[in-house]
Amino acid sequence: MAEHLDTINHNKGAHLFTEEQEALVVQSWSLMKKNAGEWGLKFFLKIFEIAPSAQKMFPFLRDSQVPLDQNPKLKPHAKSVFVMTCEAAVQLRKAGKVVIRDSSLKKLGATHFKYGVADEHFEVTKYALMETIKEAVGEMWSAEMKKAWCVAYDHLVAAIKTEMKPSS
Repeated sequence: MAEHLDTINHNKGAHLFTEEQEALVVQSWSLMKKNAGEWGLKFFLKIFEIAPSAQKMFPFLRDSQVPLDQNPKLKPHAKSVFVMTCEAAVQLRKAGKVVIRDSSLKKLGATHFKYGVADEHFEVTKYALMETIKEAVGEMWSAEMKKAWCVAYDHLVAAIKTEMKPSS
């Protein structure tokens, strides 16, 4: 029953994502998509610039002596997170809920739980994401576009948080 209510709550929330917001997200994502690897890396570098301690949450970065932007595991990870985040945003209105490809919400939630991800981590990530998108889209950036991405990101975070518990 509780799982059913989560789905209802996520569905209801997704309707607050307007057609106009969807269009802004789709338009900006189509501009970033072809260079998702580069933008994903910039996104993660911004996170680590704001919160250097966040690096400790990534096992492949803990003992690395390589500069972050040259770490062979960071770019593929950053790209997959960036693409997943953007694709979830693009599909939010059409699907009526957060849809994740490649990995389940349960797995994402369990991983975020395992590494001790807290609200402030999601806030830093949101700020870094907005700054990355702003840089990527240039003059297309607007207050409306920022709000659209914030709404979509908040839906994604809410969906992940509902699954933040130990993996079974």
